[in-house]
Amino acid sequence: MPTLFDPITAGALQLKNRIWMSPLTRSRAGESRIPNELMATYYSQRAGAGLIISEATAISPMGYGWKNAPGIYLDEHVVGWKLTTDAVHRVGGKMVLQLWHMGRVSHPDFLNGELPLAPSAIAADGESGSLHKSYVTPRAMMMEDIQNTIKDYATAARRAMDAGFDGVQIHGANGYLIDQFLKESSNIRTDQYGGSQENRARFLLEVCAAVTAEIGADKTSLRLSAVNGYNSMNDSDLPSLFAYVANELNAFNLAFLEVKEPVSAQISTPRVRANFKGVLVGNEGYDGKTAAEAVSSGKLDAVTFGRKFLANPDLVERLRTSAPLNPPRQESFYKGGAEGYTDYPTSAEAQAA
Repeated sequence: MPTLFDPITAGALQLKNRIWMSPLTRSRAGESRIPNELMATYYSQRAGAGLIISEATAISPMGYGWKNAPGIYLDEHVVGWKLTTDAVHRVGGKMVLQLWHMGRVSHPDFLNGELPLAPSAIAADGESGSLHKSYVTPRAMMMEDIQNTIKDYATAARRAMDAGFDGVQIHGANGYLIDQFLKESSNIRTDQYGGSQENRARFLLEVCAAVTAEIGADKTSLRLSAVNGYNSMNDSDLPSLFAYVANELNAFNLAFLEVKEPVSAQISTPRVRANFKGVLVGNEGYDGKTAAEAVSSGKLDAVTFGRKFLANPDLVERLRTSAPLNPPRQESFYKGGAEGYTDYPTSAEAQAA
């Protein structure tokens, strides 16, 4: 039976353990959207993870929608991200870039006054988390918009490889553009991208085809969220939807598939496990005990941790030795600067203090 501390191969990635760092938006790139030295320090501190999945990173100007988040659509972004990949690789880490298009949960303030793009002209409830302004009704994507956005994903993947990443993760979760196509509440299209599960999954599968053709399937992964509610997302039959998607993904031979679903209430993940033939990774609500059980039982092949890695740069060692964990300081999640970012102590530093 595998343990959390055993190595694993995920496509082209040879990884030293199964305790991975999940993507975490931290808003440290500034108004330039260019990754910087502070971000390089943050990620390299956490290179004990078997794999680091970067924070969500905009694939295009129209995909952007979170204040001070980074991009990967300019040459300057590539140069900035190379600071991080070089730093992570110097200390033996592996890292992939998460490719992000926010769709309807962006805002015209980020888009030079243009309306956000979405599968259908349906506004999300609530307000932009980083602007505190109500979401607007987006513009339903025309066929040209869809094709151009698919190309943007492939171009961003190529730029990620130029920046030194070990691969990419397509962000298909959390109510962003791909998830908006997948789920019924945000997709009422009547063309080949709407209606049936097969049609609603078409955009996702075409993005996967474009990215894998550009950089190779063995360096491409995907994140999905089998949950209702977040960012006004709902679907009447999530287990069936994600079982279908999981089966279709087998044609690509992806490096891995990550599914976000609470460990305490899993319905869709077992269906995905039964249908997906590759490396399956779980996220949301895991601790050392539940993650170890999921991996040893074969329910999952690895587990990603978010806030625990945010607050504990040496999380792998802490789990190995059952050391106490630093609590995350939520007030500093998005405030910028080193405080609450690069100043969390390791277990050894905490004991020495």
